[in-house]
Amino acid sequence: MDHLLSIVLWTPFVGFLVLLALPSSNAKLIKLWANAVMLIGFLECIPLIQRFDRNQDFQFVEKANWIPSLGASYHIGIDGIGLLMVVMTTLIGFIAVLSSWNAIDTRLKEYYSYFLIQQVGMLGVFISLDFLLFFLFWEITLVPMYFIIAIWGGPRRAYAAIKFVIYTATGSILMLLGIITLYWHHAQQFQVYTFNINELIRTQLPWAAGWWVFWAFFIGFAVKVPMWPFHTWLPDAHVEAPTAGSVVLASVLLKMGTYGFIRFSLPLLPETAKDPKVVSIVAIISIIAIVYGALVCMMQKDMKKLIAYSSVSHMGFCTLGIIALNPQGIAGSVIQQINHAISTGMLFLIVGVVYERRHTREIAQYGGLLKVMPVYTAIFLIAALSSMGMPPLNGFIGEFTILQGAYQVSLNWALWCVLGIVLGAAYLLWLFQRTMLGDIAEKNSGLKDLSWREIAVFAPLLVWAVWIGVYPKPYFEILDRPVAQIVERVKPGYYSEHKMKNPLEVTAPAARLQQ
Repeated sequence: MDHLLSIVLWTPFVGFLVLLALPSSNAKLIKLWANAVMLIGFLECIPLIQRFDRNQDFQFVEKANWIPSLGASYHIGIDGIGLLMVVMTTLIGFIAVLSSWNAIDTRLKEYYSYFLIQQVGMLGVFISLDFLLFFLFWEITLVPMYFIIAIWGGPRRAYAAIKFVIYTATGSILMLLGIITLYWHHAQQFQVYTFNINELIRTQLPWAAGWWVFWAFFIGFAVKVPMWPFHTWLPDAHVEAPTAGSVVLASVLLKMGTYGFIRFSLPLLPETAKDPKVVSIVAIISIIAIVYGALVCMMQKDMKKLIAYSSVSHMGFCTLGIIALNPQGIAGSVIQQINHAISTGMLFLIVGVVYERRHTREIAQYGGLLKVMPVYTAIFLIAALSSMGMPPLNGFIGEFTILQGAYQVSLNWALWCVLGIVLGAAYLLWLFQRTMLGDIAEKNSGLKDLSWREIAVFAPLLVWAVWIGVYPKPYFEILDRPVAQIVERVKPGYYSEHKMKNPLEVTAPAARLQQ
């Protein structure tokens, strides 16, 4: 089991190769195979969870020569943050594919092939310890999502797909220039060309170069999040994408941006990251996203567009927690990224259920669905409460922890967060009231409640939402060590200054004994 992480990474690719050999005429076999591969990918994460030691740094590390002349290697591994992202990706991927069972009936082999390749790219992003390998996987994720939107999307799918690629590719180019700058400066200092992240972290950049590289990374990651004002591609992509595409886009692809901030921007460029001007700019942009996204949600007539703009608001909380540069903010951000994947994934699936039955997403076309779809309504309510951060569900834990981190930096930050939470509750309750309560129109009176397959799609997310809400301790324990490393990297002596227990110091003796 020395190559456990590679097995998790390449299982979808092997599944893709087998899928190509299956007859296109056998739709059921294609569906069963794609679902089986995604389920196996998730089950393969169980040994990762069981064998993960929260007292160690990067684990399940594998390294092999890839392009020695450039200093690039196949170098992968995960810490606590990576573990949570990998588990989230494999579960969401399985749920997204399962939700497509009845929704897609054309070009099935191509459809499921794109999802399998997409899964490889997303997993690769979260486990790469080589910057060039990370960038390769980052770019791989663009192509499948482009085709998923462009082929199986709505009426404006071509426009949405092209806009998605232009925005994200532009950000990627800037990020690549930043990587090359860091790579070159490291070679100048150490006479060794390498993309190894553990080596690049030693690079001391001049002030001007560090400033430029930080903002190059920032735009690349901000477009993916997406942060305001780089967000305009997101509503179009979500509205036009098929349900499964929206679920993967919101639940996983957006997290690649916030993961990039945590994994690269802060540790590699600590002096620039803690510059007061940088902190103020990122905080202001995050707060604008929180409030602006929530206000725009309250004006939407399309359910899917409302949920899309809610992602802009919720991801603003995540970026604000990161730039707080303290343990509560960063840990809360990671937890909230998981929470967003759960709650927003459920909300997009909920819209997909009624869209399959009515072929409309207009809020005005619904009302009174509680009378004919009680199970559906109950799940909708739980998803809405989760998204708005009501205890004892998952959203509360993430928002509360981010609020703690924001308050330590600025009371104004915390107040704006509170306003965003209040507005979030307002638009979600408004959506629930208009679609689920009141009198039911005749055209909706014959709608069928959820099938057992559809309930099975929601079940893992419901369980996860309650688990995090009721017992979040294991998640914070997993995050203690990597978060402490990032905080100490950006603000050396933070834990001693604030008289807090540093997980690195507490667990170091145990780690040495195990080694």
